Amino acid sequence: MNILRPLLSVAAACLLSHAAMAAKELNLFAWSEYVPQEVIDGFTKETGITVNYETFSSNEELLSKLIAGGTAYDLVQPTDYAAEIMIREKLLSPLDHSKIPLLGNIAAEFTGLAHDPQQKYSVPYMSGTVGIVVNTEVVKTPVTSYAEFFQKKYSGRLVVLNDNRELVTWALATKGVNPNEVTPENLAKAKPVLKEWLPLVKLFDSDSPKTALLNGDVDLGIVWSGEAAILWNENKKFAYYLPSEGAHRFVDVLAIPAVSKNKEAAHLFINYILRPEVSKIISEKFPYTNPNAETRKILTPEQLANPASYPKPSKLNTFRDIGKSAADIDKLVTDLKSAM
Repeated sequence: MNILRPLLSVAAACLLSHAAMAAKELNLFAWSEYVPQEVIDGFTKETGITVNYETFSSNEELLSKLIAGGTAYDLVQPTDYAAEIMIREKLLSPLDHSKIPLLGNIAAEFTGLAHDPQQKYSVPYMSGTVGIVVNTEVVKTPVTSYAEFFQKKYSGRLVVLNDNRELVTWALATKGVNPNEVTPENLAKAKPVLKEWLPLVKLFDSDSPKTALLNGDVDLGIVWSGEAAILWNENKKFAYYLPSEGAHRFVDVLAIPAVSKNKEAAHLFINYILRPEVSKIISEKFPYTNPNAETRKILTPEQLANPASYPKPSKLNTFRDIGKSAADIDKLVTDLKSAM
């Protein structure tokens, strides 16, 4: 490995020179609170390429913008199942692996994934789970399942993700239904569960659900694991549990849209992200599960011990492309919310 590093550095330098000549800007469309400004600034300082960072708060928002066109993004950050849809709809450009010499830093467990088995179109950025956060100073009893979370005694004290598919799959999990089996019959099973649950929620927030917990506005949340990890770092009173009915594991990836005008710069940014020292900055700011095996070697024992960043093995499910059923999910949740 020590012999290869100088060669990789030379290759990266060549790529950097070529990309810097090819483009002076990069249009990045990514999740909010997910790409550290230090990383963007470091990339710009090194390459002279300005990064225009625009954010979205759901995969559905990302998909609708790409399908509608109008903006030529150079790099996007979908979750695995959304990337699968983009590949099917031919919205992504194949990657040139020769321009990503650090691709081998990705841990084996994050290669060969169902949405893109050959990593032809995407590179893992960060992974995580969706789980339950409990302020143990207020709630003395462990809350380890969706059924325990959505109780009337917690009405007005809950924050959950503002994500329709997440909400529906939590309800389906209580019925023993796989999150990808979204049929009319299963949605009918989920409807009465959600009708009971939704009025209990004080806040629907996918951007920064940790904020309401930190401020004491709520006592329990179902949140992204990176948000839970930040809470745990702030105060160990915030416990994190993976729901016993089954938790969602996601992998957010970097991919280049077919309409990108700056593909060289996009490849360069992907390779830059894969540097262990750069990826470490991302873990420090947004402590999700880092898929970069080389980066994990330089994380601190405290970072690796964070129960939300690196939870113990559990029953995990991965979302897949469910086609037109996604629209059925949106209609169900929208109708229920409007009736509240």
